[in-house]
Amino acid sequence: MTEIKIARCLGAATMAVYFAAPLATAQQEHRLEATPKTVTFGYYDPAVPPALRIRSGDIVVLHTFIANGYPRLRDAGLTTDKIEPGLIAIDDALRPTKGEGAHFLTGPVFVASAAPGDMLQIDILDVKLSSAYAFNGFRRDGGILANELDHDAGKLIWLDRRNMTAQFAPGIVLPLSPFFGSIGVAPAAGRVSSRAPGLFGGNLDNRDLVAGSTLFLPVQVAGALVSIGDGHAGQGQGEVDGAALETSLDGRLRFTVRKDLHGKAPRAETPTAYISMGLDENLPDAAKMAVREMIEFLVDVKHLSRDDAYMLCSVAGNLVVTQAVDATVGVHMLLPKSIFKPGSSR
Repeated sequence: MTEIKIARCLGAATMAVYFAAPLATAQQEHRLEATPKTVTFGYYDPAVPPALRIRSGDIVVLHTFIANGYPRLRDAGLTTDKIEPGLIAIDDALRPTKGEGAHFLTGPVFVASAAPGDMLQIDILDVKLSSAYAFNGFRRDGGILANELDHDAGKLIWLDRRNMTAQFAPGIVLPLSPFFGSIGVAPAAGRVSSRAPGLFGGNLDNRDLVAGSTLFLPVQVAGALVSIGDGHAGQGQGEVDGAALETSLDGRLRFTVRKDLHGKAPRAETPTAYISMGLDENLPDAAKMAVREMIEFLVDVKHLSRDDAYMLCSVAGNLVVTQAVDATVGVHMLLPKSIFKPGSSR
């Protein structure tokens, strides 16, 4: 947690030009299939060779497989003929060792010119459901109520991709809003489990990172080495039982190296809000980090005094528990763009 605690002390320069326009336009579009050679299972690692090399501004179209793989789907009653093609083979090839995460991560993608100290701007252009089903479940020793239940449970939830809804149970219909739960660069510290997020991004489980949003990650190693996975058809804030509507996704993303930005923690922007993020083993400390990060943005970009920035966070910011079930929990603050008059930012 040392890096995270350091990030709380970042100065105003962190968000000085954070939400500026991209420096480059798309140069080329690439396709990255999910195969045993282009996917890792359960970890981020700077030693993994790139599955794809691109230039700054390029677009990548990729596929990601459902987290946890086919055994839980089979146990929930999904017959082999309905399991997504390729999932069984990739699961058999990549089943992780004990102690690592349960996420299939497509990548890594090497972005030329990305270097430690840069920020990588990831524009999430499109996210599509690639499977007709999702899974949700809990284990007795997992989730926010770990060890309060004496059994494991799980269920298949069928997706209506035409109407973008899912029937959870008779009379309960959920709207779908697909996003990637895990987007991360390779951490400088070496191999880490995909379970917990960090300053490198990873398993953020932020339901606001849907198509049309932008994620900014601090580059840790040369080329950034971005990996993506943990597809969700939807999720409640907090992800309290340890899972979302887990499913497989197709995505289209643009990667741009930002040498004018030098943040130390993940940040994001949607069409309607600015997002700061806090990560810590302790939930209150994660909340404090999210507030501090938003204050820095308001002071530097919106030219507020620190006092006014803190007060604006209280009267207009929405502090949300992103997820409370991983070793590192997440909190983020959303500040609506609509409160700012045109010309109020730099």
